[in-house]
Amino acid sequence: MKVVIPVAGIGARLKPHTNTIPKSLLEIAGRPILKHILDPLKKIKPSEVIFVIGYKGDQIRDYIKQNYKFKATFIEQDKLLGLGYAVNLAMPKVEKSDLLIILGDTIVESDLKKFTGTGEYVLGVKSVDNPERFGIAAVHNGYVSKLQEKPKNPEGNMALIGLYYFKESKTLNAELKKLVKSGRRTRGEIQLTDALQGMIKRGVRFVPFEVSGWFDCGTKAATLQTNQHFLKKLPQTKSIAGCTLVPPVYISASAKVAQSTIGPFVSVGDKAEITDSEITNSIIGHRSRLNKSFIRDSLIGQDAIIAGYRGVLNQGDNSEICC
Repeated sequence: MKVVIPVAGIGARLKPHTNTIPKSLLEIAGRPILKHILDPLKKIKPSEVIFVIGYKGDQIRDYIKQNYKFKATFIEQDKLLGLGYAVNLAMPKVEKSDLLIILGDTIVESDLKKFTGTGEYVLGVKSVDNPERFGIAAVHNGYVSKLQEKPKNPEGNMALIGLYYFKESKTLNAELKKLVKSGRRTRGEIQLTDALQGMIKRGVRFVPFEVSGWFDCGTKAATLQTNQHFLKKLPQTKSIAGCTLVPPVYISASAKVAQSTIGPFVSVGDKAEITDSEITNSIIGHRSRLNKSFIRDSLIGQDAIIAGYRGVLNQGDNSEICC
């Protein structure tokens, strides 16, 4: 099996953090988003993982080479024309292998071995309360009968969550080539959903597979919510003399915290320093320093300096606020 992971997006909704780092390397509960995505792949032992990279792709390439030993291939995406365009770039590397596609900006909790064993063609889905915001799979007699991209009048509430399996990729390849050649776009982009709908019209029967957890990391609010979820799964950080820790929290072993109250729902990165502060529901980046500050609902990047601040922040790398 080969795995394709598109990670070329610029992460505009997560600026200023994505000014200096690709979205897939931002950290959730002490680990990069990409690590949350890649570690579950060990169960299915892919023969190759193909990354479609673009914006700050050198950082992704370096991270993979430094932390993983599987066969990795990197394909440069020259234009941001949509998910269908990105996957199309990777198809020559897939050839006759079965294929798993995982988006590089969302974290899915699912048994991938069970997922890929459910059928010859499988689409990951999750029920949602606002289906007009998502790609929606209409289901009939146990199979996906129709796909709709952010429909005004949705035929169901099962959202596509960015997880796709194909026992053979020839039909997908043909539909993607046709889309790219025609220049057809939906909402301004070449959509993978349109290629999948073309496969359904050809007679391909997709099995819907509802995942247990689906976590978006596309905005500050969504990132903090995802951080909350994964902090609950971690062992509690050991007590720190002179500090109050309100679980769940993650504090790197190399961080220094003194005379502070941390938590709940706080992640503190490597070599960060926090003194005389109170922090709740926030992510603090590597090597950042906070002193006499009361921070809540905040994203603080790497190497930031915060002193005497009270309130909510969305502070990028190498920045400074002193009040």
